[in-house]
Amino acid sequence: MLGVIAAVWIGERRWRARGGVPGTITDLAVWAVPFGLVGGRLYHVITDWQLYFAADAPNRPIDALYIWHGGLGIWGAVALGAVGVWIGCRRRGISLSAVADTVAPGIAVAQAIGRLGNYFNQELFGGPTDLPWGLEIQPGRPGTVPGELTYHPAFLYELLWNLALAGVLVWAGRRYALRHARLFALYVAGYTLGRFWIEGLRVDPAHHILGLRLNQWTSIVIFVGALAYFWLTRDKTTEEVVAPPPAGGTGGEPVAADADPAHPADGTDPADGTGPAGGADPTDGIDPARPADAADGPEAGDRATALAATAGEPGADPAHPADLADEHETAAGRPAAVLAAAAAEPVRTEPALAGPAPAEPVAVEPAAGDAASDPAHPADQADPVEQAAPRSTAAQTAAADAPGSPAVTAAAAAGEGAADPAHPGDQAETAETAAVPAGRDSEANSR
Repeated sequence: MLGVIAAVWIGERRWRARGGVPGTITDLAVWAVPFGLVGGRLYHVITDWQLYFAADAPNRPIDALYIWHGGLGIWGAVALGAVGVWIGCRRRGISLSAVADTVAPGIAVAQAIGRLGNYFNQELFGGPTDLPWGLEIQPGRPGTVPGELTYHPAFLYELLWNLALAGVLVWAGRRYALRHARLFALYVAGYTLGRFWIEGLRVDPAHHILGLRLNQWTSIVIFVGALAYFWLTRDKTTEEVVAPPPAGGTGGEPVAADADPAHPADGTDPADGTGPAGGADPTDGIDPARPADAADGPEAGDRATALAATAGEPGADPAHPADLADEHETAAGRPAAVLAAAAAEPVRTEPALAGPAPAEPVAVEPAAGDAASDPAHPADQADPVEQAAPRSTAAQTAAADAPGSPAVTAAAAAGEGAADPAHPGDQAETAETAAVPAGRDSEANSR
């Protein structure tokens, strides 16, 4: 179990360094450890079946399930543990080959730590030796020789071999950037090479085939397979997935949470209350379905309101050129809604003068005090429905001899500079009421 902890810790550090999500190796260990325990036990029971199922077996068949009594084969543990990792990788959407390369050095370290258990169990030792590091084994243990007290610590040799292999794997992975499980194949080849030599030192009972122990034959077969895989994948360059795709995503760029997914940034539904990004609502002011010089009928009232709000300020209708009007506007060139709004607006007037209206308007030059003219009409032109009205004292005096002269507004009679922004200085709408200020001379009133 200490070996498993060390392998997971090393694997996590290497996985993060490769760009993987932290915690991935820990999650995969949840699959690998149970599968590895079952695989290790199966390999032991299959290769040493006579210990449980032979007629003279020292153990009962049920003892095959008692893993706490010992008996785990590394070959089965790695093989079935890899199946568990494969399942976990598929569930997370990452590459098994990338995980295998990442955990290879950690597995070698885990095996080295696991070999310490052989010391406490006084097992997996080699033949008798007089070397200073010879291990003393109790007489009567399986594999002991009568009269010999010290033996080769074969498990210690494997421990040191595995630690050295882990260092080589780390160096080779950095030096040659081995990918696509080639580093894992190098681990398998390196481990089986050392295991073949160490297995030949052991003297405990084992199956022999052609003078070699079963585990030696296993080492040969797996060693050849690992070298073959390492060579055949030398040119493999496909991309390996080390980070799972985001949940609910498609791998593309993230979509802003406040954006309408059904429209680009410059479009909205007609019923939406929002406008294009960085701009005003298309429904405000200008109809997006019409050009800048045209407006819908219901919108005329909006412009009339705008004109009324800006009375006294120079400016043109932004929806029309100076000489252009909509078809639904009156023949005078002004919208009917504007005329109605102007008529409805209260105007301070004096009592109207009696007398018939002149048959035709009298063109009079604008007085010097008039500040603004109707931007929709030239200074010398008036709408047919409009009538010329003198705006200044000078203009009124010039037109005094004409019978039936039009009424004069209070502001014009007083010589004020502000004029009706909707009309030039020499024009007035028929809807406007002619008036003169109180206190004018009787001659002007009689006229």
